[in-house]
Amino acid sequence: MALIDVADVKQEMASMAKRLADIRGSLDLPAKQERIGELEDKMLSPDFWDDNDAAQKTISELNVLKSLVETMQKLDSSYDDLQMMLELAVEEGDTSLIPDLYQSAQDLKKDFEGFELELLLSDQYDKNNAILELHPGAGGTESQDWASMLLRMYTRWAEAKGFKVETLDYLPGDEAGVKSVTLLIKGYNAYGYLKSEKGVHRLVRISPFDSSGRRHTSFVSCNVLPEIENDNEVEIRSEDLKIDVYRASGAGGQHINTTDSAVRITHLPTNIVVTCQTERSQIKNRERAMKMLTARLFEKKREEQEKELAAIQGEQKDIAWGSQIRSYVFHPYSMVKDHRTSAETGNVQAVMDGDLDMFIDAYLRSQMNHG
Repeated sequence: MALIDVADVKQEMASMAKRLADIRGSLDLPAKQERIGELEDKMLSPDFWDDNDAAQKTISELNVLKSLVETMQKLDSSYDDLQMMLELAVEEGDTSLIPDLYQSAQDLKKDFEGFELELLLSDQYDKNNAILELHPGAGGTESQDWASMLLRMYTRWAEAKGFKVETLDYLPGDEAGVKSVTLLIKGYNAYGYLKSEKGVHRLVRISPFDSSGRRHTSFVSCNVLPEIENDNEVEIRSEDLKIDVYRASGAGGQHINTTDSAVRITHLPTNIVVTCQTERSQIKNRERAMKMLTARLFEKKREEQEKELAAIQGEQKDIAWGSQIRSYVFHPYSMVKDHRTSAETGNVQAVMDGDLDMFIDAYLRSQMNHG
């Protein structure tokens, strides 16, 4: 490694000072401090716990704001300490400290990058829970098996993040895998992270279902929607709904075939159909199906707005999600490559075990640069 001198450390520090100023500017700390005060006051109110859901939301928002403010203060003070040590080393002409200071600057830079990524999630719905759907493409058992591998990958990723995963709908495959599955992934910024996963995922491998041991290519499309809480975003009239109840099928233990608990809702004006059959109770399934329908209608409305905007701006934006975003190659070599950002890794197993952050990170940063 080339020798590091004071100029190298000074250069790192200067670029960090600029980034600190940028982050501080985008954070608007005084406004956040004020909001923290409001939320803390709210929590002191005697009827705070009357509405448990609202209380949890308040606590969650407060924790996130406090964490942002504290992280910013920590980065500021680490930077100041480092700057002071550098000035001291220069004054005393002690060059032995320079490599250590340079390493500390590199470590601090990593902390900055993680924090910047968190701040990228500032779109209106980024902080919401996410509804994630997987649909295998043509190819029967092979692509249904691929869907179950992706299901495991997203579940592992979510659990490692401390998110809660609930299954809204699950249709098992004929021989193996899944025909379709819808998950609700609950946690702060779940949608913000997972929106990068929307698109077609392609698998290349020697199929375990092919006795000739040939190489197969399979496709699964992943759709990700924010869970919409406030109802004024999307208006759903009861006369526009056709609701069918039927007997749930497939995995789910003995209870599942005994009652007509599964629910299918058709939104007549748009012909959007959602089903939910994972709960024992028809009421619960109906509630969950309505959540899915709200998210779908919201997405449709948002896509129409984007199309209008693109038409006004004369842009040819492809909003359809038929495009392939990532390839997972198990054979003849090991590689996962994202076609939008060129992020890639040879460690396929780690990715299949839920290590997706490098792809999510690269995608969010690329969006920031476009923005």
